Amino acid sequence: MDSAVSATQLDPIWPDNLRTLVSRGEPRRYRKGTMLIHEGDIGDTLFIVMSGSVKAFSTNERGREIIYGIYGAGEYLGEMSLDGGPRSASVITLEATVCSVITRKTLREHIAANPEFAFELLNRVIRRARIATDNARSLALLDVYGRLAKALNTLATAMVGDKRAIPQRLTHQELANRVGASREMISKLMKDLERGGYVATEGGRLLLLRSLPTGW
Repeated sequence: MDSAVSATQLDPIWPDNLRTLVSRGEPRRYRKGTMLIHEGDIGDTLFIVMSGSVKAFSTNERGREIIYGIYGAGEYLGEMSLDGGPRSASVITLEATVCSVITRKTLREHIAANPEFAFELLNRVIRRARIATDNARSLALLDVYGRLAKALNTLATAMVGDKRAIPQRLTHQELANRVGASREMISKLMKDLERGGYVATEGGRLLLLRSLPTGW
C-alpha cells in the first residue's frame, strides 16, 4: 500500500479540487469482490475511485438485487452518509480497485480551504437524487420492456461504426438487476430483440444495431 497519493499520478482531466482531495486521503487497494460499504452501516468516510470499478446496489432478504450504478475512476461514493446517517446502499468492487479514503474531518478541512468544492459535492448529490427519482418513475410507469430499452439506450455510449455499443459486459442477470425484473424475462426480451435485428453480441460486447422500438 502506498503511504501517499500523488496528484501527478491521476488523470489530468480530473478537476484540481478533486485531485487535491485525493492527495489528502489514504490510498487503499482492494481485490475484486471486496465490499467497501454495507447498506445500513454508519460510516463517515468518502471513497474516491482512482482506478478500477465498483457497483452500488441493494438486496432484500431473498437475495434479490437492484443496481443503482457502476462507477469508475474519478467517481466518489459514500457522500450520502456524511450527515451521520446510515449508508443508503452497498458498494462492492467489480475488479481490482484503488480508492483514496477520505474521512469526514479531512473533507471538512478540504472544503474550508476550497469552499467551491462544497458546490461540486452538492451537485453530485443532486444528480444522484435526480437519477433515483427517474429510476423510481420508470419502475412505476414503464413496463419491463420500456425499462430495458431505456437502460440499453443509457448504457450504449461507445460507437462501433454506425452502431452503438455498451462498453461494459453485462449478463442478463445484471440487466435484470438494473431494471427490476426477472432474468428469465430479460433473456426472453433480449432474444426477441436479437431475432428482430435490433441487438447483437460482438467480442463480448452488446451492440445496438438500430434504434430500439418504443414498445414491444
